[in-house]
Amino acid sequence: QLQLVESGGGLVRSGGSLRLSCAVSGSTPGYHAIGWFRQAPGKGREGVSCIDRRDGSTNYRGSVKGRFTVSRDNAKSTVYLHMNSLEPKDTGVYSCATGPECRAWVVADQDYWGHGTQVTVSP
Repeated sequence: QLQLVESGGGLVRSGGSLRLSCAVSGSTPGYHAIGWFRQAPGKGREGVSCIDRRDGSTNYRGSVKGRFTVSRDNAKSTVYLHMNSLEPKDTGVYSCATGPECRAWVVADQDYWGHGTQVTVSP
């Protein structure tokens, strides 16, 4: 089994930056990809980015391309989401999840989830 813990959320002004972390502990076979999701108030959850742990390949949803960067530190079993030029529409609870592969910017067949971290971007 895996345990995922997100951190790094907070309140930031429009145009600001945050770095989220997703620390993974435990082990499970077939755990090759980690994805970031977010859920804005009153809206459904949406995929933001996905990274393949094997080769570091990354994908992003269109609205965050050029502003967000996902990276991994396999030695620390941690994945980061660097968020720049934040906008109020980026507000939401950000969660990470694991799965066997990335399908575009969404990790497929999510099996383990963290509890999420709140990101609030003020105008």
